[in-house]
Amino acid sequence: MRSRAATLLRGPEDPGRATFLELFFDLVFVFALFRLSQGLLERLTWSGAFQTVVVLLAVFWVWGHTAGVANRFDPAQPPIQALVIGCMFGTFLLAVVAPEAFGPRGLVFAGAYVAVQVGRSFFLVLVTRGHERQRFELRTLFWFGVSAPLWLAGALAHGWARGVLWAVAVAVDSAAPRLGLPTPGLPSARPAEFSFLSEFVAERHRQFFIIALGELIVVSGLAYASGGLVADRTAAVVVAFVTTVLLWRIYIYRAGEVLGAAVAAAPDPLRVVNSVLYAHAVMVAGVVAISVGDELVIRHPSGHTRPAWIAVVLGGPALFLAGRAILEYAVFARVSRDHVIGVLVLAVISPAMILVPPLIAAAAAAVVLAGVAVVDAARARRRLSAEPPSPPGGPS
Repeated sequence: MRSRAATLLRGPEDPGRATFLELFFDLVFVFALFRLSQGLLERLTWSGAFQTVVVLLAVFWVWGHTAGVANRFDPAQPPIQALVIGCMFGTFLLAVVAPEAFGPRGLVFAGAYVAVQVGRSFFLVLVTRGHERQRFELRTLFWFGVSAPLWLAGALAHGWARGVLWAVAVAVDSAAPRLGLPTPGLPSARPAEFSFLSEFVAERHRQFFIIALGELIVVSGLAYASGGLVADRTAAVVVAFVTTVLLWRIYIYRAGEVLGAAVAAAPDPLRVVNSVLYAHAVMVAGVVAISVGDELVIRHPSGHTRPAWIAVVLGGPALFLAGRAILEYAVFARVSRDHVIGVLVLAVISPAMILVPPLIAAAAAAVVLAGVAVVDAARARRRLSAEPPSPPGGPS
């Protein structure tokens, strides 16, 4: 007779596909990313950018760890459904207060984050009692217990102290999976504890990136609808839409397409999955910056381009390309030169963009992304036969 824990776990015969529950869970992140972009728009400074990165990483780790639940547990089971929906509501609260996390609502933000991360892990420790899977859940609970005091202490602090404490907390939450979740009182983790449904991992990351692109559409549409449909604003929204399409095209082809096969073929799947997770965090950060730039350009297509605007209009695409390069290295153990050249071109042309209207700066960034997409397509045509993905360290 199967134990209670065994009935909640995914079996080897279960399909490694995302379910409607997980897609439903993802919906809240459209709102979360929108709130983050609006917060950055209101504080378009270096300190505002730092705060946005810290909050974005916190939101991203909530998604990553909750998505991992469905990799290990059966989403059709009512207790798992209740857990995911509870995490969804906690994420909704995070999103509501995200722009003011470094202001008066810091304690609400930190409390919601700790409640979601620690609460989820504690629940899974309880339901896996007596099963070998509990060891992994205990490791996760321990590390969230390590970062929780930093989050709460940061919420009670003010100014730079909050930023330092929360940055350390984010670093702990980011580094622990990379280190294999070493936990006092437990033996070294076995590879089986970090088993993955490779295609499921790939599908969930692709879905989250599409969610991020959806936030771009929302921001562009709201900005365009808020004013007159005049020629320069229409041109700006066309550039924003083309940029969104180019981000999708560069992302999905070709590392995004074969991501699942790369995880399955890797001698160390945990390292690949961690690299993929960090790559998506960087790319999503780039998309958030791009959404801020899109709104600024659509609302103010003509006139003077401020230096801070250049940082998001051109820096966002550069950050996306950097994250895409990390993803490519995780999948193919190489980085295409056109992605590196694209980042360098964006950096080189940035100073000159202060001399042109915002619309021209946005168009220049789109042209660079189009160049990367064209080179990718040309390289694909030269490789008529499909290329099997190489695990990290393998042949390129």
